[in-house]
Amino acid sequence: MSAVDYTVDGQTYEGWFVKPDGKANAPLVIICHAWGGLGANEKQKADIIAKEFGYAAFAIDVYGKGKRGTTQAENEGLMYPLVGDRAELQKRLAGGIAAAKAHSGATKAAAIGFCFGGLCVLDMARAGMDVLGVGSFHGLFRPAENIPKPKIKAKVLIEHGWRDPMATPEDVLAIAKEFEGADWQLHAHGLATHAFSTVGATGDATQYHADTDRRSFAYLKTFLAEVFG
Repeated sequence: MSAVDYTVDGQTYEGWFVKPDGKANAPLVIICHAWGGLGANEKQKADIIAKEFGYAAFAIDVYGKGKRGTTQAENEGLMYPLVGDRAELQKRLAGGIAAAKAHSGATKAAAIGFCFGGLCVLDMARAGMDVLGVGSFHGLFRPAENIPKPKIKAKVLIEHGWRDPMATPEDVLAIAKEFEGADWQLHAHGLATHAFSTVGATGDATQYHADTDRRSFAYLKTFLAEVFG
C-alpha cells in the first residue's frame, strides 16, 4: 500500500493504492471519497477490497494534494463547488480513472464511492467513463445538470440507507426514473441512515451501522464478481 501522486490539468492529487498479494493483473476497483477528502475510511475499504476480494484498489482524490476537511464548514467548502460544477468534477474523475489504471496496469475497472463519492461514481456512469460498473454507498443522488439525459452503459449498484435524510424516498424514485433502461439495482437498508459504512460516524443523520456495512459489502462482492466475470 502506498500514496500515489498524479496530475490532472497541472494540479497534483494524492491517491492511495493497495495491491492484492500474488496477483499481478488483478481487476481494479477505484474508490471515491466522502466530503472530507481521501482518508481513513477509504483506505480501510481499499484494504478489504485487496485482502478479502482479491482486487487492486486505488482511492482517487478530487480535491488536490493536501486539501482535506476536518470540520463541517471545511468539508462543505471543498465539496459544494464541485457539486455545483459537475463538468469540473467529471474532468477530475476521468483524470483519476486514467491515473489509477496507469498505475495499476489493470485492463478491467469498476468504481465505488461513499457519500459525496457515491455521487461521483454515479457521475462516472452518467458520463460514460471507462468503468464496467459503479457502486454507490449512501450516496447523493442529485442529477448532473450538464448531462440531462444520460445514456448509461455501466452496471450500477446502489446501497442506500432508508433513513438517510440526504437521499429521500422521493430522490430514490427520481434516480430510478433517471436511470431507466440501465442495468441498475438498489438495496434499501431499513435501519440505516447516512454514512452507514463510515466507521466511527455518530449522530442522528450520519451513523455507522455495522450490519448494513457488512451486508452492503457482501452485495458489492457479488456485484464485482459479475462485473469482472
